[in-house]
Amino acid sequence: MMRNSITEASHSSRGAIDLISEVKELQRFNSQELSKLLKDCENFSLFHITANGLSVQIDMDKLVRLLPLHLIAVLLSSQRDEASLRYLLSGLRLLCTLCEIASRHSKLEQILFDDLKVSEQLLDLVFHLLLVCCKQGNSFSGGMPLLYSALVACSMYLLTTCISSQWSELAYVLQAHPKVDIFLDAAFGAVRMSINILQNKLSEVENDFHSKSSLTAERVVNFCCQQCEASLQFLQSLCQNKSFRERILRNKELCGKGGVLHLVQSTLKLNISPFLKEPLAVVAAVSRLKARVLSILLHLCEAESVSYLDEVASIPESLDLAKSVAVEVITLLKTMLSRDLKLLENHSGKIYPRGLLQLNALRLADIFSDDSNFRSYITIYFAEVLAAILLIPYQQFLSSWCSSDLPLKEVDASLEYDPFTMAGWILDSSPMLDIVSSKTCESNFNPTNNAQASYAHQRTSLLVKVIANLHCFVPNICKEQERNFFLHKFLERLKMDWQDQQAGFSFSSAPQKAVTICKNLRSLLGHAESLIPTFLNEEDVQLLSGSACCACVSLGGI
Repeated sequence: MMRNSITEASHSSRGAIDLISEVKELQRFNSQELSKLLKDCENFSLFHITANGLSVQIDMDKLVRLLPLHLIAVLLSSQRDEASLRYLLSGLRLLCTLCEIASRHSKLEQILFDDLKVSEQLLDLVFHLLLVCCKQGNSFSGGMPLLYSALVACSMYLLTTCISSQWSELAYVLQAHPKVDIFLDAAFGAVRMSINILQNKLSEVENDFHSKSSLTAERVVNFCCQQCEASLQFLQSLCQNKSFRERILRNKELCGKGGVLHLVQSTLKLNISPFLKEPLAVVAAVSRLKARVLSILLHLCEAESVSYLDEVASIPESLDLAKSVAVEVITLLKTMLSRDLKLLENHSGKIYPRGLLQLNALRLADIFSDDSNFRSYITIYFAEVLAAILLIPYQQFLSSWCSSDLPLKEVDASLEYDPFTMAGWILDSSPMLDIVSSKTCESNFNPTNNAQASYAHQRTSLLVKVIANLHCFVPNICKEQERNFFLHKFLERLKMDWQDQQAGFSFSSAPQKAVTICKNLRSLLGHAESLIPTFLNEEDVQLLSGSACCACVSLGGI
């Protein structure tokens, strides 16, 4: 049926050529410019002077009604070379602008939003685009990967303009669609491909370090970061809706077979090249990407109707994947918590928010450490994290973990994604990106309020909860070999650190280190008691007390 409709959209070669030229012409106008042209036109026929000085008349009624199906026809019938992808991006750019200004023009609003046939075609266009990008992302070469990442982000943004900018309403419409599972599989898969493209571009920065194209490579990385973030933010916002989360949990490909975990793993493995000349924006962007993907995983793990981790654990391959993701999270924690948080601020005073990466990683560590499928596995790796935290000097520990006023804290922010600007950055570049647009390609952010004291207390309470989870031993549930398993692993880790000459420790310094650890644990316990009942319960603090006492007694014998 879809292919029969394509014939309807392209009933004559002349009509198709006119439509293509009209799309290429109109996609250049932003919302204010296009709105003015429509306001000045009569009978919904737009008269316009092209860049070549030609006078053209565009039947907007015909163009708007045919455009979604026309783009589907191009997507399905073309060779999907760079020229066709650029044209598809032009069409998406125009559709986004038309949907944005529809409320100001009754005729346009009637066609796009009230005509059920056109509305369905808009959704079909997005679904088809994501599906193609999901399946063919790895086959794109040259400048096509950038087009790909822009197509993914712009197609998702089109849904917020043609359906609703309210996430609850958008989630409701998508859930009611008969192809919702196809959309979910395609959306998560397409975003994962975008993340892989970003990693490839990050690698190219290192390869281009000594060449004249290094600046071009950095512009490309910055562009890719913003497309990935816009796409991930779209999925993250949908996952905040309870019913939409539950719909994802019923999707076997995403949950049971690890579709979500593959996206998380790819994002956590993003590595930033040390050869970036101006890395602050990219460092912050990659941090936000990791924070957002962990937020998606958190939303699924915290769902009440279905246990996401039980679904994952039901298939051995997915369980192994989940364990590798858990290790990535713990490794991330060790890297972040063993060094001071730095303010990402450029020479002009602009601050780049990094997202709640530490907080989200700690939340996941809390969840993994409280799950029977992961508890023993997490114990081994978190012992190293705790050792790194407790070995820092006493005064530094107090300011980092026992204070309401942290020197610095993570700041979350939402991305203001402008598809017109982002698509234009690519479309203004030459084919195959031999010449990349020199215009600044940078989005704005809206900081999310998070009180300083609240952030500090959440961070400390999560550390306490992880320790409590790993120290807890329930005779009727836990195996006997799990008794004091965390304590033993923690002490083993300490001995390894103290005997590691490269780490700056020696066995003779063990008593001094033991004193520092015990002082830190006692201070953490005292501070934890002050967080009852707002952030911690009495059982968590009692388990921390038991763990601290056992650790200090054992350290006295080292």
